[in-house]
Amino acid sequence: MADDSLGGAEEEFREMIAKFLAGEGEIDPSKLAGAAGLPTDPLMVARLMSQLQKAMSANADGIDWQLARDEAGRIAAEGSMRSSNDDLEQLRQALNVAALWLDEATSITQLTSEPTLITRADWARLTMPVWTQLAEPVATSIADSLTSVLDEQMPEELKGMMGNAAQMMRSLGGTLFSLQLGHVVGQLSAEVVSGGDIGIPLLPGRDDHDVQAALLPQNLAVFGAGLDIPADQVQLYLAVRELAHARLFRHARWLRLHLISAITDYARGIRIDTDRIESLAAEFDPANPESLREALTSGALIPPKSESQIAALARLETTLALIEGWVEVVTASATSRLPRADAIAETVRRRRASGGPAESAFSTLVGLELRPRRLREAAAFWQAVEAAVGAEQRDALWAHPDLLPTADDIDDPSRVIAGLQGAGTAEPDALDQALSDLLSDDGASRPIEGAPGEAPDEPNGPSEPTA
Repeated sequence: MADDSLGGAEEEFREMIAKFLAGEGEIDPSKLAGAAGLPTDPLMVARLMSQLQKAMSANADGIDWQLARDEAGRIAAEGSMRSSNDDLEQLRQALNVAALWLDEATSITQLTSEPTLITRADWARLTMPVWTQLAEPVATSIADSLTSVLDEQMPEELKGMMGNAAQMMRSLGGTLFSLQLGHVVGQLSAEVVSGGDIGIPLLPGRDDHDVQAALLPQNLAVFGAGLDIPADQVQLYLAVRELAHARLFRHARWLRLHLISAITDYARGIRIDTDRIESLAAEFDPANPESLREALTSGALIPPKSESQIAALARLETTLALIEGWVEVVTASATSRLPRADAIAETVRRRRASGGPAESAFSTLVGLELRPRRLREAAAFWQAVEAAVGAEQRDALWAHPDLLPTADDIDDPSRVIAGLQGAGTAEPDALDQALSDLLSDDGASRPIEGAPGEAPDEPNGPSEPTA
């Protein structure tokens, strides 16, 4: 008899979910889409309901990453336009000139793979593995928290039914998160102008140590359209900036893993406020979903950061600021010939400081902003180091994570400068010799693959945009 009541309860729960997915429940599906940060147009709402119905039938566990990839690709392709051959050739020339100018501004050597020109759809497809890596810890935390709330609040006599109900909720929640992630990445594909525009290397190279430099011609044209600056100057500046970013990550082969590991470690520490979820469930009014939308989009479900998270976030922000500051200083030096370089630099700086709508959506979804907060201070630090010891010793600080400057160093570069100046005058001891050996073992001192006269390496990805 008890089994019959449990089965009846489970069937009733399924029927309630099925009615909602069929548009017969109390909650308006378009309001659910809006609360999740998705478009509320009829086509998107129908797509959301269809995917949730599939998830309910499949009863899969976790995030449907293929759905996220499909959604990102679909959105990226919607506004995609083919660039003319003349425009593509002009950008290739800009990349060639940018490489020559960079050789004068930094001791870090050129890339071993040719920069590429990609479409929005290419960017969404190629970068999705990194986005899933960053988002997975948060998605898992959300799913575990929802299951925990259901399990704790369910009467003991209904625990037998809860196993299937919890699985169903994880599947539905995973599908919703997949659509959200795909939507954010698809939107980002219309905002970024290059592979390193977000601040971390998203495009894979030929191996774990390689970085692919890329420009998005369509987005670059949109970026320059609102500026009263000649297009060729904008193209050259952004080409130099992208190559500088890619060169840094190839030179400092530890940096990419260091940065992404820091982000994922931070994300794994995120916990969902189960008390807030219970409160939302108790107070939710289907006729007025604004409270749900506000909770989902404001980050209210994520409790205050722990001390370890605050410390990890501070280290992460310092690293991001050092990267962006170095790129800015090197780019400024390399583009000194451009009459309007300062104006373009200020536009890029403000854009990085504020972020676009999609980047803001990602910070809400994952609980982390990828924007450096101390960019100007970090740029001033690199300028001070270069003025004191030169560009070569400035760049040597990227040879190993132990040499990376700290937040205190950004505030006062004197300790770093004194150390670099002393290293050049004192007799080397065992520690100095070990450090010298470490620096000489970096990729910057190795010969470039594909010497003059040899065929260049094939780029990793399409060499020009496709429709």
